[in-house]
Amino acid sequence: MLTTLLYFSLCLLMGFVTKPVLTFTLTNTCTFSVHKPELRRYYSEIRTRAIMEDTEIGVRILNTTAMREVQEDQTCCFLRLLLRFYVERVFRNFVSNQPEGQRSASALANAFVIMRRNINKCHCVCNEITHKAIDSLQTEFDKLATNKAAIKGVAELDTLLDWLDEVDKTSGTQPL
Repeated sequence: MLTTLLYFSLCLLMGFVTKPVLTFTLTNTCTFSVHKPELRRYYSEIRTRAIMEDTEIGVRILNTTAMREVQEDQTCCFLRLLLRFYVERVFRNFVSNQPEGQRSASALANAFVIMRRNINKCHCVCNEITHKAIDSLQTEFDKLATNKAAIKGVAELDTLLDWLDEVDKTSGTQPL
């Protein structure tokens, strides 16, 4: 009886101590977890500097309208391709002038790598419209010098995180 009570107390305590985890269910066979508060925290540590260093004011890599128009059955595919883009193009080329900013950027990149690894286990079928949307953001990225494009991509991460919040609301996720 005492052991059961201690175990229950430990589980309850762990529930209060651990970070909120949201589980995305993108298709019947695709479910993965995201530590969104952790993503927001890492991003907040580099956001101001990235926005200050973003000199390409007239250019947008992430199109919020296009992201909101992603068809529900394409969310898995779009997110998989978007994570790939951020891991391979944005974070690989982003360099912060501040050591703490570089640590936060590395932690954020690692979180994206983990999300990418998890979503790559899913079977996401991509249609032509989704590929065109990703091609469009890659085209905008390629219009800029690589370092400026990486800064722009990081400066626009709030758009991606806001979109994840919207996906969270529509995917029937539940806090664990």
